[in-house]
Amino acid sequence: MATVLAIETSCDETAVAIVNNRKVCSSIIASQIPVHQQYGGVVPEVASRQHVETINQIISSALQEGGKDWTEIDAVAATCAPGLVGSLLVGLTAAKTLAVVHQKPFVGVHHLEGHIYASYLSEPDLEPPFLCLLVSGGHTSLIYVKDCGIYETLGETRDDAAGEAFDKVARLLHLGYPGGPVIDQLASQGNPDAFPLPEGRLSLPTGGYHPYDSSFSGLKTAVLRLVQKLQQETSELPVNDIAASFQETVARSLTKRAIACALNYGLKTIAVGGGVAANSGLRKHLQDAASAHNLRVLFPPLRFCTDNAAMIACAAADHFNRGHTSPLTQAAQSRLAITDVMQLYKTS
Repeated sequence: MATVLAIETSCDETAVAIVNNRKVCSSIIASQIPVHQQYGGVVPEVASRQHVETINQIISSALQEGGKDWTEIDAVAATCAPGLVGSLLVGLTAAKTLAVVHQKPFVGVHHLEGHIYASYLSEPDLEPPFLCLLVSGGHTSLIYVKDCGIYETLGETRDDAAGEAFDKVARLLHLGYPGGPVIDQLASQGNPDAFPLPEGRLSLPTGGYHPYDSSFSGLKTAVLRLVQKLQQETSELPVNDIAASFQETVARSLTKRAIACALNYGLKTIAVGGGVAANSGLRKHLQDAASAHNLRVLFPPLRFCTDNAAMIACAAADHFNRGHTSPLTQAAQSRLAITDVMQLYKTS
């Protein structure tokens, strides 16, 4: 089976990994969180410069950790969409250069498809069809995984992504960036029933509500109004209880939609991907609900929830094994629907 070296630079993580089919040989990640914390979020220009400064060393480290030389690499891959264009270009250019220098095929990978494939790294026998709940800082989607490169989006957020909502609420509570881990930590010490908060629901023109789409902007506004009200009543905010109530609402909302979607489409497995997949509240809610309905739910190991190159290499290896490669003219794209993945490949 194919051994692929992959590069992931879609946002603020410089990552390189080597994967043989679905087995991780090496996975190196250089985090930029300390750099961006002072700004309260990712600054695209800063992220691009950091990628340029670190990528050569990360590539060398991945080869060394994996105990591989270039004669053992079958293809070179890189995330090419979606993401910050400046950041994507760094990884894409490095991967294309390596492919040319070492005369290897190049495979471009869709970032969201990488998150779907994160579950394969711990469950190598996983096969479609299944439902993927993809929850990250930029995306919240329910994706029907039919086969490699063949996907149908059944539900998505109409405004803020779940991870974005965590970051915005953390900023509101002066908890710093990124917001997900700190809210999760504080929520474990708070009362999730302290403050009832609204789940975002989207009305249908024919009446009723969309069963799978999400909305988090109203929840974020509700937390803002709650904080403003409490600030008038007390000198010290019950931050733990606010965090717990917010996290409980997000987890309940995502779980309700994922379970309903899986049952309605007859899918027995739900694979969760993206940074919010590391959230303990979501894990507990979804596992409990799945068990009650005799569904299997899969969460990647924590190190493969956030952006990493192992998931990109895993997706690339599957495509490469099927004869899918990408042209060296493949451009970086800030947007590309998961349903358009096959546009990245020429098939043999």
